[in-house]
Amino acid sequence: MPRDYANPDGPTITLTVSKLPAHGNKRGVLFGNPGGPGGSALPMFEDNELFTFPQELRNEWDLIGVQPRGLPFGTPVECVPPLDIVTATVNYGGATRAMCDAANPGYTATITTETTARDWEEVRRQLGEDRISIYGLSYGTFLGSTYATLFPQHVDRLVLDSAMDPDWAWNEVLWQQNDGYKQRVYAMMQWIADNDDVYDLGDTPLQVYQRWAGVVAAEAGASPTLAPPPAQVGDVPPALRDFAEQYIAGINLTEGARAQFEGWLSNILTPSQLMSTVYGLTRDAAPQRDMWPFVAQSIRNGGVDPGGFELSDDLMNELLQFQAMQNVIMCNENQVAPRPWDYPAFLVHNFISGDIFELIGYTFSSGAACAGAPPVTTPVNVQNAGLEVQPLLVQSREDPQTPYDGGLRLRDRMGAHLITVGGGDHGAFGKGNSTVDAAVIEYLRTGTVGVTEAPEPPIRTPLL
Repeated sequence: MPRDYANPDGPTITLTVSKLPAHGNKRGVLFGNPGGPGGSALPMFEDNELFTFPQELRNEWDLIGVQPRGLPFGTPVECVPPLDIVTATVNYGGATRAMCDAANPGYTATITTETTARDWEEVRRQLGEDRISIYGLSYGTFLGSTYATLFPQHVDRLVLDSAMDPDWAWNEVLWQQNDGYKQRVYAMMQWIADNDDVYDLGDTPLQVYQRWAGVVAAEAGASPTLAPPPAQVGDVPPALRDFAEQYIAGINLTEGARAQFEGWLSNILTPSQLMSTVYGLTRDAAPQRDMWPFVAQSIRNGGVDPGGFELSDDLMNELLQFQAMQNVIMCNENQVAPRPWDYPAFLVHNFISGDIFELIGYTFSSGAACAGAPPVTTPVNVQNAGLEVQPLLVQSREDPQTPYDGGLRLRDRMGAHLITVGGGDHGAFGKGNSTVDAAVIEYLRTGTVGVTEAPEPPIRTPLL
């Protein structure tokens, strides 16, 4: 590929493309991207613990993964993010960009969504296909919409799964996740309470939270700062049931403040709550109901053996490269002004509390993530620029990673047909949801679908 499409005769880069040929009568070619930005597209259509795509998809479409530039097998950036506190505080984006650019000067400025879409166009041409269909997940909805805006004449079907609001790129995207993740954790604790006969962790979310907080404290030596979920009637001692309403009001008024105060104090005096494997697992699992049984089992077991999460040096380096590449692309095209008044919260949550439910959002909203790295481009103004077939958008109502309201704005931009999915899973297609899977296959085959609502997907993971 040209490294820079503005200079097509200049230096080139190499990208890897994966192809799973259709098993039966081929209907077309489907390009996929799993999001990130920075998710590897090479195993995009392989079955894994979260996604199992319908057999009809494998039978009728060539499934294509184009590795995004900047990742391993995509002319990777050769750098890791700065780790010292001073640089991370005042020049994180600038130091990352400089480090990545040193090995291949001029390359990092080309790592953008638009350029990645143009890479897709080069692959389409080399495959000899006049039209491609697209399945974009998460950030992949932004990438797919960018391609469709630039090359509408080469788009057949466009499936947008768990869409992000393009106007939030990028400081606002991460900020908008903060409250949603907390609410989804409380939903997880309600689910665990509903399965008290399996896990014996309490029959109210507050009781589950208390067991969870105890495990986090035992693993990390510091209490979590996540506020507890509201009390319910089941939290009222039997002797006080006549005053249940007043008791619940009092608990909800004081318990959150007490838990957060104790958490803050313990994180100042002892190692961070981030040292707890269960704590990190809880946030990771929030948008994926198939992971909730792992969290419940970990609480039931009193923790997780950290040895099971040890990473090889090669894998750790790959993860750091992914983090650097993600920072590069976000800062290269960041169009949301920072909020300097969020900087104190960024400092506190990153370097004192270690509150993972706050620190990620504040790192971006404050401007710290891209400090020293101003944008080098303006993202494509995505829109339906004459697509022959109406796009399809599938969005979970309580998805914390790509909030529902943001997805609706991409729907409006692209003129997409919307299927609203219950629950809060991030990613709806390939989750064992028969309504969603059938609707997506019907759309890919015919270009239309009448479904507008779907239930939340089942939990396929064994409860124990």
